Amino acid sequence: MAYFSYGLLNVGSVPSYYREVHQAICSRTDERVPLSVFQRVLSRTSLSVTVQNQIAEHVNSGDGFLSKVSLYKGLALIALAQQGKPPSPKLLENFIQEFPKPQLGEPKELQSLKMQTVQESPLNLSLTLGELLKKDTIKVELIPEKKGLFLKHVEYQVTSECFTVSVYRRYTDFDVFHELLLQRYAYRVVPALPPKRALKGVLTSMSEREFIEGRRRALGRFLNLVARHPVFSEDELVKTFLTFSGSDVQTKLRDACKKLGDEFMTCKYATQAKDYLPADIQSQFSSSRELIKNIHNSFQKLRDRAERMAERSKENATDLLMFGKELSSLGSDESPVPILASCKSPWAALRRSVKGLSVEFSLLSEKAAQQGRREEDDVVEKLNLFLDLLHSYRDLCERHEKGVLHEHQRALQKYGVMKRQILSATVQPKEQVSVEQLESRIVQQENAIQVMELRSYFSLFCLHQESQLIFTYLPITSHILGAFVNSQVQGHKEVSLSFIYLGVKAIHFNVRQS
Repeated sequence: MAYFSYGLLNVGSVPSYYREVHQAICSRTDERVPLSVFQRVLSRTSLSVTVQNQIAEHVNSGDGFLSKVSLYKGLALIALAQQGKPPSPKLLENFIQEFPKPQLGEPKELQSLKMQTVQESPLNLSLTLGELLKKDTIKVELIPEKKGLFLKHVEYQVTSECFTVSVYRRYTDFDVFHELLLQRYAYRVVPALPPKRALKGVLTSMSEREFIEGRRRALGRFLNLVARHPVFSEDELVKTFLTFSGSDVQTKLRDACKKLGDEFMTCKYATQAKDYLPADIQSQFSSSRELIKNIHNSFQKLRDRAERMAERSKENATDLLMFGKELSSLGSDESPVPILASCKSPWAALRRSVKGLSVEFSLLSEKAAQQGRREEDDVVEKLNLFLDLLHSYRDLCERHEKGVLHEHQRALQKYGVMKRQILSATVQPKEQVSVEQLESRIVQQENAIQVMELRSYFSLFCLHQESQLIFTYLPITSHILGAFVNSQVQGHKEVSLSFIYLGVKAIHFNVRQS
């Protein structure tokens, strides 16, 4: 019997069963155990998927392997969980007695687990954020507007790195594409489009330009989220929108959607979705939804703060520019300086230097403007991208509850009414034709309910995957923080150097005057 210490935890004695399990599932050349093998050990237990995931998370070091000590910790957590206790490492703190033995069968029976090929469940998304981002990068640029009879039409150049092609699209093309995506993928996170607004003012007005630029950015985020989605990215609709250069892309998109149908009709797992769902799928969905809601609220606050910082940088740039212009105006005044009896005024020389300093303030203004653009492009835009995804997840949850579940309940209610009618018809004899029609309608309704049940399970299947997608995107937080820190460091460094140079010039001028 041996004792071991896990980090700062003083834990109890290790049964020989633990060492036998370790010898059964580790390789001959490495005492570590692959995480995938440990996950197969977990799958042999009667524990729920949620508890299995919690145990795997507690022992996962991030390199894909478990040390011997980590395996022992995992086996102890399995045994405690099988006793009905929550799988928390705190349970192992100051554990004096021998660790309990998990119910896994004979150790020799576990040897085959390290030989098995991993068969990933189609329910699980195995992509990383890096792999999603590599799928494609879409650029959406404004092209010179074409004047219509009454309005100027805004057109966009859409360029896909994946397909290495550029196409031209109007907002109405995006609108049709979005509508068809929702029809085909009602159970997925389809990002929302930015609002369409009638161009009442002229495009040269500041507010109109800002609106069009904001819409261009939002359309770019929409396409990037769609093109990087693990399911959408493989769809013919997406390929058509990003590559078709014909005159009527909307007709082409509608034809493709009619030919394909909705995802339930084309996905090979649609009718088997129930078999892949964990028993506690509803509680998993509820907890994921609540957590994602909290993340959504926090990211909205982060985005609002980042927008305010970017706006302050722009305002600072304007103030510096105006300050420099005032100095220039002051130094450009050619009015003669009167000769006073009491002293000789240095103003004639001073105003020339003041005018020279105004150039430095123009440079400072440009540095501050660059800082604002960096904050907007590298920080605010990334926050908005993730927020767009979170918004679409919230919309998906509402579609699931108000759409699929509501329709299922209505179908069951209708079926109940029909059953009561047929019972009434048997008690009170009616025409044979009407009874047969009612029976036929009941059969049709039973078939409809069966399809709706399958759709309901498939909706949960997709929801589970889309929840995973949200968590896959979460490491974008480190990208955002890195961009924020780099932006602040670079901006303050550039502005500080400019101010130092400005200060040196001012001191030099003061010395010369004295």
